[in-house]
Amino acid sequence: MRAVKGLKGSAHVVELPDPVVQPQFVKVKTDYSAVSVGTELLMIRVNEDADLGYSASGIVEEVGEGVTHVVPGQRVACYGVPTHRQFLHVPKHLVVPIPDGVRAEEAAFVGIGAIAIHALRQADLNFGETIIVVGLGILGQIIASIAHASNYRVIGLEPIEERCLMLESIGATACRTKEELQAAIESDPFCKGADAVLLCASNREHSMIDDAIDWLRDRGRVVIVGDTGTEFNRDLLFMKEASIHISRAGGPGRYEYAYEKQGIDYPIGYVRWTEGRNMYEFLRMLADKRIDMKLLIRNECALEDLPAMYLKCSEMPQQMMGIVVNYA
Repeated sequence: MRAVKGLKGSAHVVELPDPVVQPQFVKVKTDYSAVSVGTELLMIRVNEDADLGYSASGIVEEVGEGVTHVVPGQRVACYGVPTHRQFLHVPKHLVVPIPDGVRAEEAAFVGIGAIAIHALRQADLNFGETIIVVGLGILGQIIASIAHASNYRVIGLEPIEERCLMLESIGATACRTKEELQAAIESDPFCKGADAVLLCASNREHSMIDDAIDWLRDRGRVVIVGDTGTEFNRDLLFMKEASIHISRAGGPGRYEYAYEKQGIDYPIGYVRWTEGRNMYEFLRMLADKRIDMKLLIRNECALEDLPAMYLKCSEMPQQMMGIVVNYA
């Protein structure tokens, strides 16, 4: 099968063996895979041999022993395995049926959607609270869309004008500068600062945690979602008794051998929202038209053209948003 891998600092189309289905796994023929630009460009830069992609949709080809929730021929969305390839071998808990009415290219963002939902759960928000999303790339946009649909007050911070306009199109507030952001916070007399700040920007050389603490209300929460710097001033944290959390991928179960490889689920009474359940919830929001991925999908390419797409992402990041790879 054809796949795209990162090799020695650049992306290449390669030939790989087709996967052989194992117990507790599902073999899927890929329809679309979604590109997580920041994560994948970083992987290409820092790894000699990088498996790329982690979110896709397709058709079930074959199911392994112990898989009962999907059948061959069924449309599914997948997460957690390299996805820029023609066939996928996916743990059963990371394969979810696509509801009727949801397009395959929208469902291909299920992994990014699960990451967004888990980040919001880490923010521990309550109905009507205020959230600031710093960095409005594809992950930041999805987080903001889900938060807006959940009736949180959403304020985004992003210097790229096109991305601000995308957020404003759903009715949320977008700020181009820190000064605009501060004014937006102060415009509501009942808002004493954000309840949570989610840092989605990807720049390890720069930390925005001190800024985030400054924007918080007393005892607010900073959630690190992007690959950002983590230095902060302890005195600022102390004065507000704020807390700093990091959001690890799509939720409980990620990187756990028993859950992902052996197919052992967490009892719902003990772990309400696993990564698999977060995937279901993202697809439900799409099916119910609470969020609209069509607004965010701006670029499409064939698998063979993906290496060139990565180059465009490096050269013109402001124009690259919501990229899907089409395997038709």
